[in-house]
Amino acid sequence: MKAFVASIFMCTISAIVCSADGDIAAKFNTSEVVPDVLKEAPAELLEVNFNGKIIQEFGQELTPTQVKKAPTLTWNANPNAFYTVCMTDPDAPSRTDPKAREFLHWLVVNIPGSDIGRGDTMAAYVGSGPPKGTGFHRYVIIVYEQPRGKIDVSSDKRIPNNTRDGRPKFSVQRYADEHYFGPPVAANMYQAQWDDHVINVHRQLSTIQSFNV
Repeated sequence: MKAFVASIFMCTISAIVCSADGDIAAKFNTSEVVPDVLKEAPAELLEVNFNGKIIQEFGQELTPTQVKKAPTLTWNANPNAFYTVCMTDPDAPSRTDPKAREFLHWLVVNIPGSDIGRGDTMAAYVGSGPPKGTGFHRYVIIVYEQPRGKIDVSSDKRIPNNTRDGRPKFSVQRYADEHYFGPPVAANMYQAQWDDHVINVHRQLSTIQSFNV
């Protein structure tokens, strides 16, 4: 009898896990993050906290003002592994005309465990800056494990937070493939549209206001 109950319990847990995995995949497919950004959905939803403003629902709206500083991220990290974090906008300059897909907002590699501050920042964080009149943009934040350990970035260009050089037409999937990452271990997405803070973001990057960031 005990064995039978245990078997039912394990089957129930497996069903819950499979259902959760299916729900996550459905979110990424319905929003078209798969295939616009990723080939496949992550195993878990990334916890994203913008100075107390937490993404409670996948795809919820946040304002450029709320996301002007880099978030804190939480995922099921192996303290002995290295990770890459990326934030990207596939809707550049708009979702209906994404000719600059993707715009890179943040890229940190060689993160030991979940300690982003100890990683190598390849693209400094820039907040959302969707141009006026272009509607909602999707901002996807992704975590990959680096299965081959640390990446040699000694000769790679680093992008500061006051330039758009190297940011348009980025592909996080291509970057992951080039470095032999597997599927993302965690990811999440919010949406934002223009507010007054976008003027500051464009000024920071020395861009004209009509071009997406």
